[in-house]
Amino acid sequence: MEFLESLNLTFIANMAEFFDTMKLTFLVAFLTTLILLPIGIALGNYLAFSQSPLRPVIEVLVWMPLVLPPSVLGFYLLITFSPKNALGAFLLEHFNFKLVFSFEGLILASVIFSLPFMANPIKSALSSLSKSLKEASFTLGKGRIYTLFFVLLPNIIPAILLGCVTSFAHTIGEFGVVMMIGGNIPNQTRVASIAIYDEVESLNYPLAHQYALSLFLICFVLLLAIFYLNKHFQKKGIV
Repeated sequence: MEFLESLNLTFIANMAEFFDTMKLTFLVAFLTTLILLPIGIALGNYLAFSQSPLRPVIEVLVWMPLVLPPSVLGFYLLITFSPKNALGAFLLEHFNFKLVFSFEGLILASVIFSLPFMANPIKSALSSLSKSLKEASFTLGKGRIYTLFFVLLPNIIPAILLGCVTSFAHTIGEFGVVMMIGGNIPNQTRVASIAIYDEVESLNYPLAHQYALSLFLICFVLLLAIFYLNKHFQKKGIV
């Protein structure tokens, strides 16, 4: 009986930990996607239409998280925001704001690392639109902001949805940057990708499998949904 009670307590503890970790994982992914949406629209619009000589530099910076090893980006974020360095010390001293091994730092790192997944689809979709759409809007006396939000963006809804879905899915699966800047603090920075590694290290394969399978199914459903939505928009003539 004591053995069974011990198993039940272990199971209950594991399930409580699982739900807390998944809740935090979804919260990080949701907030990251929410923050990235306006940033992605602004950057996508700039990269699609700007003639500035700085545009190639900014485009390279947007692409960098895709080609850099996550541990490299995570390392430099860790160094930059460490309280032992100027910026981290300034934030801690004047604002009592700590970005290393904190939830806020986890969000910042996720936003930076997932930026290409939001900005690039929007930029590509805006670039592919006919120039006549902008010209017609300007001819009618509409400004740049109105043209962007009420003329151009409604014509690239699938790209915006793709950016949101891929940013969300990429955030819940990221490991390297999250581990470097957030660490492994339960209920603060311990997201599902970190939990998988932690449980494998502890030889707790059933719980690691539970996390891994959950992430697999979530990403599969999200991508399947975006494919069906794209087909729907194609039939409606939006794409």
